[in-house]
Parts: sequence; structure tokens; C-alpha cells
Amino acid sequence: MARAIAGLYVITDARRPRRVALESAVESALRGGARVVQYRDKSDDARRRHQDAKTLATLCRARGATFIVNDDVELAVAVAADGVHLGRDDDDLAAARAALGPGALIGVSCYNEIERARRAAAAGADYLAFGSVYPSATKPEAVHAPLTLFAEARSFTDRPLVAIGGINADNIASVITAGADAAAVVDAVFAAPDVEQATAELVACGFGPAPD
Repeated sequence: MARAIAGLYVITDARRPRRVALESAVESALRGGARVVQYRDKSDDARRRHQDAKTLATLCRARGATFIVNDDVELAVAVAADGVHLGRDDDDLAAARAALGPGALIGVSCYNEIERARRAAAAGADYLAFGSVYPSATKPEAVHAPLTLFAEARSFTDRPLVAIGGINADNIASVITAGADAAAVVDAVFAAPDVEQATAELVACGFGPAPD
């Protein structure tokens, strides 16, 4: 059974520098209180991507966290991920649902487009992501998604809403106050000198004390 989308949502990114190995970094983030992990790697090294995703799926399962694969439905199926996250240019939602089954989580990037969110919710998306809510070093070209989108989306759906883009310890509380159920981060965790500590600080700022 798929787990929930809520709390701190960390995203790996093969394009961004990491201080430690992927598995160790993700394990540290989970110890710090991350509740969702998304594996994002758009490289063409299929063998390594499969091994990475399989390792992280096992790690998240052991920790009771939700594991999501970015874009790649086939990989999500192969490693028994909890679900997949789809962007504008990825597989359509119906095809992903057919491949993954009714119990999987399918998230959709809605950018700053409330009508895209409305269509995705009607089509059966399990969660909706808006961003970039703040300027992002990971995707500096991303459109700006105002925090008012969360209240707008809540008027027509009860599905989890995820904020992404430029979120850090200074602004995560504002994101949650605006109505986001989860806050997605990349560099705020994985570029930090101490991944576990950075994660715990974000959790405490946005969601209350980190779990023991």
C-alpha cells in the first residue's frame, strides 16, 4: 500500500554536487526526519539508475518513508517504488496508472498553472506540486509559483499539495502556512555540510520537532 505525501520531501539530483555517496546522504536525510524521497537522475546510465533506485527503495521501505521515482514509470515498476512523479513532458497520467496500478502514488508538476492542477486532480493525480515558490538554484529558469496557488487548489481538491523551489529554513514555515502539505528540497539538504542536521532543522522549522 502506498504511503502518504506529507512533511519534508527530499529530491536527489545527479546534476548537483554531493558531499557524500547517494545512499549515505539519503539515509542521513531520513534520520533527520525526511518523509518522502524522490530519486531524480536523467542520465542514460540505465544500469546505475536501476541499482540506485533499488537501493533507495529498500532504504525507504525499512525507514517507513515514501519512495518516488522522477519521470521514469518503467523504473518505478522495476524497483517497486511507491510511485512516480510526472512533469509536463513525461508519460501521461493514465498510462502511468495502467503501469503502476491503483495503489501507486502519482504526482504531477503543475508549475504555476492552476488549470493544469485542476485537470490533474480530475484525472486522478494523487498529489499536486507547485513551483518554483522561491528563486531556485537547482532550476533558475523555473517559473514563479505564488503561494496563493495553494489556497486556490485547496478549493477544488483534498489531495496533498507540494511546494518546491528555493525552500530553506528561513521560508519553509511560510510555505506550510500557505497550505502546502509537503515541502520539497534539493540543495537545502543535499548540499549541506551535515545532511542530517540540515534536514532536522527544516523539519523543525516547517513541521514541528523532528521524530525521535
